[in-house]
Amino acid sequence: MTIIVSFVLLSYKFFTDRIIREKNSQFEAEIQHQKDLALESTKIQEEERKRMAILIHDDIGNRLNILSLWVHNLDAQNKEATEEIITKQISELIDSARNISHSLYPVNLEKLGLILYIEELITNLSQTIKINMDVHSDFTQKDIFTEVQLYRIIQEFTTNVIKHSTATEITIYIKDNPDNISVIIMDNGNGFVYDQVSKGMGIKNIESRIQSLDARFKWKNKIGQRTQLIIKIPQIKIS
Repeated sequence: MTIIVSFVLLSYKFFTDRIIREKNSQFEAEIQHQKDLALESTKIQEEERKRMAILIHDDIGNRLNILSLWVHNLDAQNKEATEEIITKQISELIDSARNISHSLYPVNLEKLGLILYIEELITNLSQTIKINMDVHSDFTQKDIFTEVQLYRIIQEFTTNVIKHSTATEITIYIKDNPDNISVIIMDNGNGFVYDQVSKGMGIKNIESRIQSLDARFKWKNKIGQRTQLIIKIPQIKIS
């Protein structure tokens, strides 16, 4: 009897020790996962700051230098032509500042709403690529965080297509469901191998923003076929 009791106690101790080890292992894995996410987020932020610094230095900085040269070399004999050039430079500076401002934060999104802001993006890119948008009639305004992240995802996807794809057309589909927001973004290009591009900042930025929304997503693409990104975002009701 003593042997049986001892065996049961030892078995129970082994079992409880195993559960504790597994829980500790899961906890450590979760901590490491959170550390990895924080590190990835920091890297993305640093890359974004670097990109903004380059934009300001190479675009606005160079334009200001050109403008300064023109101001210091005003041609009194050809005042009209000089003023025209300076006016053009100032106009381009304003456009550059506005574009960089939009890159940092979509300042008018709160006022216009997500759909109108995407339509503005479509208009601005109309000479570069054709973008179709199909929004379900029941779609309603979301909280500002969700709308900003959605806009950034669409913007990043579009930028990647323009830079790296042979696609000539992008389609955006947005629909409200009872439990989630369905977003599908696709192009008519030749697809890509996910493992070869998943470490690029464009894909990382997109997936990081999706994860910040606690959303599920799936890339559907094959070489020779279009690229399709499917996102399901949990609904958050706003008053």
